[in-house]
Amino acid sequence: MFKKILISEDHESINISVQKTLEDLKFDNFEYVYYCDDALSKAQKAIREKKPYDLLITDLYYEEDHHPQKLKDGRELISAVRQEQPDLKIIVFSAEHKSGIIDSLFNDYGINGYVRKARHDSKELKKAIASVYNNENYLSLDLKQEVKKLNNYEFTSYDITLVSLLSQGVLQKNIPVFLQNNNIKPNSLSSIEKKLNTLKEELGISNNEQLVAFCKDLGII
Repeated sequence: MFKKILISEDHESINISVQKTLEDLKFDNFEYVYYCDDALSKAQKAIREKKPYDLLITDLYYEEDHHPQKLKDGRELISAVRQEQPDLKIIVFSAEHKSGIIDSLFNDYGINGYVRKARHDSKELKKAIASVYNNENYLSLDLKQEVKKLNNYEFTSYDITLVSLLSQGVLQKNIPVFLQNNNIKPNSLSSIEKKLNTLKEELGISNNEQLVAFCKDLGII
């Protein structure tokens, strides 16, 4: 099993809960911090001393307080640690539920496991640790289904631009002006209407308001 684990979690009660989970799994060599900057410092020191961590468990969002931090959240921590130690295994333990954001953590940040803070999350975390140790990415079944639903329709940058403009309150009839000013094609009103109608049909959505809400829930806008 993992020999050296680092926990980065800003809420004390949850930090203690993760420690308890590791103790239940008979781990005795783990350390914990409450700030991303401290997590990076510990990782760098461990590398210098040739005793690197082999697993990082981190939250995704960190609340700001009176301690200014260079690294603002889990994404920045993951990117910084990956530069120092590319082969480090990483599990994100977060309350985030948006499938678009979770999918991005695997595809863009290369995490190895994701556990959502919820009922029975201790059991899920134990499963994640075992899977990641065996070089298998871990995502709970319910979240897998949500991510699969997202990937059934691959949103293009053009799709996201259109929906983002709608979410900002731009009327559909005024979108062509924005696209033309930014040299984005196709930019005719008929092309935009056709694309939005196709999106709604593919996703089983009846109007633009529902389309915006759906994309916000996925975390793609």
